[in-house]
Amino acid sequence: MFHVKLSDNALPNNNFGMDTPLARELADLSSRRRALQDVKVEFEGDPRVLTVSNQKGGVGKTTTAVNLASALAGLGAKVLVVDLDPQGNASTALGVAHSAETPSVYDVLIDDVPVADIVQQSPESPNLYCAPSTIHLAGAEIELVSQVAREFRLRRALEEYLRDTAMDFVIIDCPPSLGLLTINAFTAASEVLIPIQCEYYALEGLSQLLGSIQMIQKHLNPELHLSTILLTMYDGRTRLAQQVADEVRTHFSEQVLESVIPRSVRVSEAPSFGQTVLAYDPTSAGAVAYREAAVEIARRGSRIAQKKEK
Repeated sequence: MFHVKLSDNALPNNNFGMDTPLARELADLSSRRRALQDVKVEFEGDPRVLTVSNQKGGVGKTTTAVNLASALAGLGAKVLVVDLDPQGNASTALGVAHSAETPSVYDVLIDDVPVADIVQQSPESPNLYCAPSTIHLAGAEIELVSQVAREFRLRRALEEYLRDTAMDFVIIDCPPSLGLLTINAFTAASEVLIPIQCEYYALEGLSQLLGSIQMIQKHLNPELHLSTILLTMYDGRTRLAQQVADEVRTHFSEQVLESVIPRSVRVSEAPSFGQTVLAYDPTSAGAVAYREAAVEIARRGSRIAQKKEK
């Protein structure tokens, strides 16, 4: 996270009641916004394919997928969001059509329709695209059982799409389960991003998810690895949030981002307007936090690419 240490002289004096926790919080947020204005990130090399997954519901998975995608697009990256959740919340947040008649990921998985035929540009940014979900995807788990190479259908479709279309990131939003849709996402991706909420039971089920990743590595996709953990719904006023954050950082020191996503009304409100929080309220604490997280993810990728070149 970007922090600027404020000296005592940087804040108004106590005579006016401005040297308060709220005043310090606002000053810190303002300095973080200014720091982000000077950030430059270059996107080079092969596209990075990340799947955002956590079988535990309510952890901010879809929220994280769409807001990171929007933040990366704002940095200049070309980003495709693949909405693999039958609820279609990512499609809603990105402002793209996803009625029952809309060509969608279902058609790609079941009928071999090219990804290029279903992709829509999000009204938020010329760099932001979405492969939408529709209600038909709810039955795809059953229909995939009888398909040839059922675990690889998304991977092959994306590989064909990326051969002809320049993208810097593909972000796959998974359903909150470990079924065939999620397996398709794991097989198609090289990186897993896990959002973890800073609340009780945060690590519950994580061992099962990590076990699933290891099984996919062993049998279907040896390139898959856990690259990123993002702490969400963080409330710095509570001891519990701090304890959960410390515990996650202890166990996954290399994967956890420095940036954390705070609890934010603006983040919760944005999808009801068909927007990400970066479009809905770009100056809010949630928007700033997602932009910081996007910068970290982009720079981590640059370092990894440099290591591979060496």
